[in-house]
Amino acid sequence: MAVVIALLVGAAAWWLQPQPLLPEAEASLASTPTVTFTQDGDRYSWVPAQGGATTGVIVYPGAKVPPAAYGPLAQAIAGEGYLVEIVAMPLNLAVLGIGRADETIEAHPEIQHWVIAGHSLGGSMGAQFASDHLDVIDGLVFWASYATLDLSATDLAVLSIWGSLDAGAARMGGPEARSAVPPDALFIEIEGGNHEQMGWYTGQPNDPPATISRADQQRQVAGATVALLDSLEPPI
Repeated sequence: MAVVIALLVGAAAWWLQPQPLLPEAEASLASTPTVTFTQDGDRYSWVPAQGGATTGVIVYPGAKVPPAAYGPLAQAIAGEGYLVEIVAMPLNLAVLGIGRADETIEAHPEIQHWVIAGHSLGGSMGAQFASDHLDVIDGLVFWASYATLDLSATDLAVLSIWGSLDAGAARMGGPEARSAVPPDALFIEIEGGNHEQMGWYTGQPNDPPATISRADQQRQVAGATVALLDSLEPPI
């Protein structure tokens, strides 16, 4: 029995080991001339340096992916005039922290429009949060993800974007995913993109190699996300 327990503990420790970050992720945890970075506990924030943002994005990371992996993407979006805050999850699993967006919303009463964006598991859990807070959340962005509940009758502005080489691409753009969101939701497939290039980390299991650069995929993700934000309110 002791051997079995030791094996189970070892397997759990291995499975919960966070994905390794790339240097660009760590480098994004800093201010620039146009974007101010701060960290308050489990919340990583990027805001326009000139201030005045009234639309905000709350990012739920993918499973086993540290928040900093999405820092470059957050920095790029904030540079277009929006507050972006990534929330760390217990054990890096969004399913254990679905309500974490509450902390961000409470901390930023100046924000008039909120959008939840999430990668993989983070997107599905973000959709869960949105479904329970339709009076607060205006938009939902799936980065290589999809809704696991029916949001088709809501007024949410929805974007779903994924790489064509992602092992789950068929599910992300398929009829089940489309029927779960409002009919005017926008679905975008990035030709040559994969799963882990939604962030700046490595080691994603069973992820086919991308045929476009990470920077190219990130530009497309940021651009589509900003377009959704622009539709809610023009940037500052």
